[in-house]
Amino acid sequence: MPLVDGLRSPHTPLRRFLDRELSAGAEPLRDSYRAQHRAAHVLLPPPGVGTEAGTVGTAIDQRLRLAYTTAAPVDDASLIGIELSGGIGGRGAGLRMRAAGNELAVRLTETVRRLDLDNRELPIDHGQDEEEDLARMLIAAAWYQVLARTPIGFAFTPLAKAALEDPAAFTFKRLLELPDRDLVADVTAQLHEAAHGPLEALRARTRPVDCVGGPTFAGAQITADADLVVDGLLLDFKSARRPLAEMSQRTAWQLTGYLLLDAADRYRVDTVGPRDAPM
Repeated sequence: MPLVDGLRSPHTPLRRFLDRELSAGAEPLRDSYRAQHRAAHVLLPPPGVGTEAGTVGTAIDQRLRLAYTTAAPVDDASLIGIELSGGIGGRGAGLRMRAAGNELAVRLTETVRRLDLDNRELPIDHGQDEEEDLARMLIAAAWYQVLARTPIGFAFTPLAKAALEDPAAFTFKRLLELPDRDLVADVTAQLHEAAHGPLEALRARTRPVDCVGGPTFAGAQITADADLVVDGLLLDFKSARRPLAEMSQRTAWQLTGYLLLDAADRYRVDTVGPRDAPM
């Protein structure tokens, strides 16, 4: 069972435990968070983002992880989605999607290594052209990730629509043409915003070996993958339509859930928190 599902129902063992042991609810945690973290500036998404806000969120999450550690240039969910795409559609559409996805994985890995993204002697953000190219690849990878996480939604992605409409014309080049320029602009804008603040300071005082991108919790019956663990700090990147009103009860319970799932103390987490950005 995914962690979010375990939190959604009040009848699961996890929710019953949280409701019993934290009887005051999430409100004290939310109040403390909001008092300490008040944004003076809210970065709003361009008008073309629309229903692809989740795609942008997935892409910027991975881009931020890569600023800390490049141990996994392509996330596992995207790799799974690439493999699964080979079995979708007729007229060779699936084979085309998988071939383009495999080339994407190779090209993304090469780019991440070449730019040396987790090098602390370099800034979080690189040149605009380089970041836009990265954003396009990460957005494409996010579409493949949809197939691994919520297969029913994959058919509605620009990737699947383009491949199924004209399989013969679907190539890696065509794949990188699909992200709307507003999606690319939103990813790069969020990265530039993150490059000058607490995330920059946290990155400067840690090493890649201290960081784990997309940590998972082996042995738990509830499945979950957080965004980043940095030297005992578990960070969950959040994209929200109302960032000033963030730290919802769901977010508070989710962060608590990560701590409970790491029963073996594999990541030695002693602090948790979200990094909020507008969607």
